[in-house]
Amino acid sequence: MSDVKPLRKIQSFVKRSGRLSKAQAIGLNELWNDYGINLNGKLLNFEELFLNQNNVTLEVGFGNGDSLLEMAIQQPNQNFLGIEVYEAGVGRLINEANKNQLVNLKIIKDDAVEVLNNNIPDDSISHFQLFFPDPWHKKRHHKRRIVQTSFLDLLSKKLKNNGIVHIATDWENYAEHIMETLESHSHFKNCAGDHIYSPRPEQRPLTKFENRGQKLGHGVWDIIFTNLKGG
Repeated sequence: MSDVKPLRKIQSFVKRSGRLSKAQAIGLNELWNDYGINLNGKLLNFEELFLNQNNVTLEVGFGNGDSLLEMAIQQPNQNFLGIEVYEAGVGRLINEANKNQLVNLKIIKDDAVEVLNNNIPDDSISHFQLFFPDPWHKKRHHKRRIVQTSFLDLLSKKLKNNGIVHIATDWENYAEHIMETLESHSHFKNCAGDHIYSPRPEQRPLTKFENRGQKLGHGVWDIIFTNLKGG
C-alpha cells in the first residue's frame, strides 16, 4: 500500500476534442487492442504487457507522438509507455507504431496522475520523460503546472532507485520552476550539477516545432535528474 497521499484533483491539461482524420480513427479504433491499454482499475504488470523484462520509459503528454515514436524505433530493447488524453495524438501514434511494427510501445488514454496513482507499480519505471508540458504561464494558473512537489513525491515512488527524470520546456520561467522544485526535493539529484541545465541528449529527438523555434532564437531547457530513494 502506497504511503503517498493521492494528489488533489487539479488537472494540468484542458481536454480538447476535434474531428479525427481517417488514419487517426483507424489507430484509435481498429488498432487499439494492439497498442492501447484498458486499465479497468488494475495494477499493470510490465513483464506480461511487453512479454520481456526490459526497462520501461514512461512519457506523459506525448502530443502527436513523433518523438516517442522515434525513440521507440531507435531503442528496440527499451519498453515505452505513453500517456496522453488527446484522441488525435493517440490515434496518430498508434497508427504510426503499427506501420513500423513496433512491439515495445504501449499507450494509455487517461489522466497521467490518476494512472500513476492507481495503475503503475512502485519501483517499476526506469525513465520518466515530460517534453514541453503546458507551462500555464499566467501566475493564477501556476497551480495547474504538473511539476509540483506532490507530483514528485508520487513520481519518486514509481521510479526505480537511480531512475531518470527528463523534462524539457521552451518556457524559461517554467524551466526555473522545474529546476527549483526538483532541487528542493530530497529524492532527486541534478545529473548536470547544481542549478545546471543539461544539453539535449541524442536520444531525445529534435521536433519540427523545436527546430523551428531554435531558428527563431527561442531557447529550450533540458532538465535531467536521478531518483535517489535514500534521500
